[in-house]
Amino acid sequence: MFEYKQVMVVRNDLGMSCGKISVQVAHAAVSLYQEANKTRKYKKWLKKWIDEGQKKVVVKVSSEEELQDLYTEARKLDLPAVLIQDRGLTQIPPGTITTLGIGPAPEELLDQVTKDLPLL
Repeated sequence: MFEYKQVMVVRNDLGMSCGKISVQVAHAAVSLYQEANKTRKYKKWLKKWIDEGQKKVVVKVSSEEELQDLYTEARKLDLPAVLIQDRGLTQIPPGTITTLGIGPAPEELLDQVTKDLPLL
């Protein structure tokens, strides 16, 4: 049973290829790890998440506005959260916000923000 997870929220409106989405999700996962290492509370969650197998879920939204709203909700709950901006080297313009990463954090807190989102 998992008590902790990360959730990656990907914008579905950009028409990114599977490869591009994979890279954006990877950027979010690494950035979240770095973010979680910054505070005592997040480090505790990070360790527990690693110890239980690093559960990750990838869901989708259809706009940047939805992504920004979810980011705001996550931060209000004091969850580690990062927005990923693309450098624009391949498929989309520079600075495009593609992905929101949240966690690792207790599943019940993350679910307050993401439980109703469809899986990618």
